[in-house]
Amino acid sequence: MTLELSLNQQPAHARQGSSIGQPLTRRDGFLKVTGAARYAADNHPPGMLYAVLAVSSIARGRVAALDIEAAKAHQGVVEVMTPKNRPALAADPDAKDHPFMFRLDLLQNDQVRYPNQSIAVVIAETLEAATEGAALLSPRYEVLPARVGLDGAESFVPRGVGVGGPAVQHKGDVEAGLKSAKTRIEATYETPAQYHNAMEPHAIVVAWDGDTLSIDTPSQGLAMAQGRIAGLFGIAPENVHIRSPFLGGGFGSKGMISGPQVLGILAARLVGRPVKLVLRREQMYGPVGHRAPTRQTLRMGMDGEGRLTALDHHAKTASSTFDDFFEPAADASHTLYASPAIATSHDAVRLDTGTPLFMRAPGEATGSIALESAIDEAAHACGMDPLEFRLRNYAEVEPMTGKPFSSKALRECYRQAAETFGWASRPLQPRLMRDADGFLTGWGMGTATFPALMFQAEARAVLRADGSGLMETGAQDMGQGAWTAFAQIAADGLGLDIDQVDFRAGSSDLPNAGIAGGSGHTATAGMAIHNAGAAVIARLADLATGNEASPLFGAGNEGVLARGGHLYRRDDESRGESYAEILKRAGLTEIEGHGKGAPDPASQETYAKHAHGAVFAEVKVDPDFGQIRVTRLVGAFAAGRVINPRLVRSQYYGGMIWGVSFALHEEAITDRRSGRIQNANLAEYHVPVNADVPSVEALLVHEDDPHVNALGIKGVGEIGITGTAGAVANAVWHATGVRPRRFPIRIEDLLGEEWSA
Repeated sequence: MTLELSLNQQPAHARQGSSIGQPLTRRDGFLKVTGAARYAADNHPPGMLYAVLAVSSIARGRVAALDIEAAKAHQGVVEVMTPKNRPALAADPDAKDHPFMFRLDLLQNDQVRYPNQSIAVVIAETLEAATEGAALLSPRYEVLPARVGLDGAESFVPRGVGVGGPAVQHKGDVEAGLKSAKTRIEATYETPAQYHNAMEPHAIVVAWDGDTLSIDTPSQGLAMAQGRIAGLFGIAPENVHIRSPFLGGGFGSKGMISGPQVLGILAARLVGRPVKLVLRREQMYGPVGHRAPTRQTLRMGMDGEGRLTALDHHAKTASSTFDDFFEPAADASHTLYASPAIATSHDAVRLDTGTPLFMRAPGEATGSIALESAIDEAAHACGMDPLEFRLRNYAEVEPMTGKPFSSKALRECYRQAAETFGWASRPLQPRLMRDADGFLTGWGMGTATFPALMFQAEARAVLRADGSGLMETGAQDMGQGAWTAFAQIAADGLGLDIDQVDFRAGSSDLPNAGIAGGSGHTATAGMAIHNAGAAVIARLADLATGNEASPLFGAGNEGVLARGGHLYRRDDESRGESYAEILKRAGLTEIEGHGKGAPDPASQETYAKHAHGAVFAEVKVDPDFGQIRVTRLVGAFAAGRVINPRLVRSQYYGGMIWGVSFALHEEAITDRRSGRIQNANLAEYHVPVNADVPSVEALLVHEDDPHVNALGIKGVGEIGITGTAGAVANAVWHATGVRPRRFPIRIEDLLGEEWSA
């Protein structure tokens, strides 16, 4: 069954003209606040069993024994799936056919490669019985020493970083640029492992019917998940029907199908009944991705006027022992600051962890906190205000490629955010500002950037005999408001009011909407929706302009306009007729069109495409105890055409709050003896709450970028992280005089010799 959201609710603001650009409330909001929105784990097909993972408590070794008989003897336990009885697969789960495919742990053998790896699946009539059965397995292990930390194994240069990007890039002579510089800085920064921690854990409800699969599972890429599952089980992709109308967050972790989800499918095949499998919170720390730790060293040289002569950015990161994903942290230095010489490089180690994966702003988040901290230090080393230094060094073209991009928008972001924040009154030297309560006060800034990505997508549009419209695409909504934004694009593309359009999404039997990742979903699926609307309007216009009975007859050369459910002659708007009239005359109950969204290769080759922003932060630091509070954030962002300003601000707020989290809160702590994550829960894995971010303001800077895509859309989800984390770190220095080198910033990092200086 395909979910169809009602779009007939009255918006909070009356629409004036185009739906695009209006701050409409979320079309799915009523469903969510009333509990009617159905997430994957809310489904309970008849005869369903519960599956629970038994996971490894060691980081490296093998499972020597499991007490399967004890587990199966427990009342309610139906079966225990282990490497010995797991159903066969049609494809090797360790095989990789493309860059977005990662190796899966599917009970191939008794080897343990990281903590929380699945070692068995217990299937039972109730969740309680399955949970207790998993505990009764009492695994015994042959344990090998765990390799942990960036110094825990031998370093090497990976073949690529991110999705196949080069590990080493350079232009110009960095060493000569450093040698000729009047002022130089060198600094090393460390960022920890971080975990996605979406509110909704990974879950799957699955039922087999012969070789046909019915699946409810959260997915950021329905078609990709469908293809992966079909390949693993040797069935046709159309035999895999995935429903994913709502996601309780993903942040990259739900971009690809994960091992636990596939184990749920295998469990259902083993027992011949529907099965539900939901990860516990602590089980998400391992098999479903994370952000890898980094150690980054930046060297910069500046001439007598404060202009960069060289920029060298080296990052060390980690991947698992069995797969490749390397955080492209140093690549953050490719896109912002002009220098005649730039070099970026990466090396890595292999650790006994789950494979790192895409986590919101992969590479940009980790790299920008180091880059923006170093830029701030360079500015003060030159005796310059950090904003003036950035304005002097910001790039008019993309530094590494020389391609033009929308650099003027960044200058406007600097101006608007600085004026709103009151930056002009900031003293240059640190430790000069205190509030009325005696707390040290600091102001810092950071530049935000993120690439304007597009992928491949398709959509289907229908106009009906009653004058209403339908738009279909297999899109996902992780909570960012995609249901609403896409409906707005659909309404404008069809020339209808939004309450005349039915919008269907969230199911794999709809046209492929691509992946909701890389802040590219609105541009990608939005362009497919726009083009599908244009295609069906073109077909309708052909019917009208070719029919002598129509007032639009003969208008083919002049063209027509679609507005309010009518077509009008472009050269004479007094002549027109409704969609319903055109279809009735043609004897049709409906007419359809199809559209695709994809990046333009010629434009990609010619232009660099980025969204930009600037973030200013105020912190207060207790002079006695070193406790840090962020008291104010102001960000200005230019991200192309804004489909819905209400939703866009919400995304900026989320990114900025995550930046605060990166700077001050988030850290996965590994026990160096066992290799296990010690704080694998939401009590001890710290993220900000409302009290941690009392004031956040996001300014929407107008930007028309004709080269990014026909709608001018750029992404907004990830850019807020990239400027904010560095802004907070720089504000802490301005308050205390201590340069943070390790994140999250700890009280003990501040209370050194510099603190009392």
